[in-house]
Amino acid sequence: MVRLLFLALLLLQTVSTWASKPMPDWIATPDSVGLRYQSLTLTTPDHVRLAAWLVAPVAGVPDQHTTMVVASNDWGNMSYSLYQARALAAAGYRVLLFDYRGFGHSAAFTINPNQLYYPEFAIDLGTALAEARRQSPRQRVGIIGFSMGTILGAKVAATSRCDFLITDGYLANPQALVAHYQRVRPERPATLPADAATYARVAPRVNCPWLLIAGTEDQATPLADSLADSLATARAARHKQRREVLPVPCGHLGAMQKLTEKELGDGYVQAVSRFLAGKSAAAQG
Repeated sequence: MVRLLFLALLLLQTVSTWASKPMPDWIATPDSVGLRYQSLTLTTPDHVRLAAWLVAPVAGVPDQHTTMVVASNDWGNMSYSLYQARALAAAGYRVLLFDYRGFGHSAAFTINPNQLYYPEFAIDLGTALAEARRQSPRQRVGIIGFSMGTILGAKVAATSRCDFLITDGYLANPQALVAHYQRVRPERPATLPADAATYARVAPRVNCPWLLIAGTEDQATPLADSLADSLATARAARHKQRREVLPVPCGHLGAMQKLTEKELGDGYVQAVSRFLAGKSAAAQG
């Protein structure tokens, strides 16, 4: 049953079309999929209350002494990221999941479903990152972002203390994606917040180690190609900026399912662990 739930969540994640679709109800809680966790309530600098779960590493596995803050995509709520949390916790990581404002059990927030992201979501992610560091001040703390969450992850990593950044389905040029949607679906054009005009300045300011996971068959960003964006971002790294692209033969957000050996996402997390250990994520053994 748990595996079927995870597979259903994977399918829902991959249908993201870069349009916000928050869901108010959780479809599961961490304990329902065998995870130990603590419920948290976070308060942002602008006084918004956010629901969060701090998931413990699975008992009996070596503790990585690392917390992964999950920047989810634009679909559902934090319960839709439980399969990602399970794969990370099974490898010894602590995982902090949270609901953006307007999502799940966090405070209400008016959302235009056609807007790609809101700057306020980056405030929410920054609050979650700060809480993860407060919970584990002597441990490594970083961000793993998916789809829309890659934009937010880069913004927060560029302006906050962040030990690493993992992005899956990175979008470096949101304007190109908006232009594409204007052509293919003019009846429902995508929009951007005002701060998107300066988004190109974000990536150069990300100084922590950055792993960019990109699907080579990603059709969700046809013009702002995830692999091309990721490669260009890695090639633009300056001295001492460590960046690596991990291409995976899959569609949008399909890398975790594709990189599965025995348990869902285990190969994916192994690649992340190799990168965090200072090795190539693509290396085997």
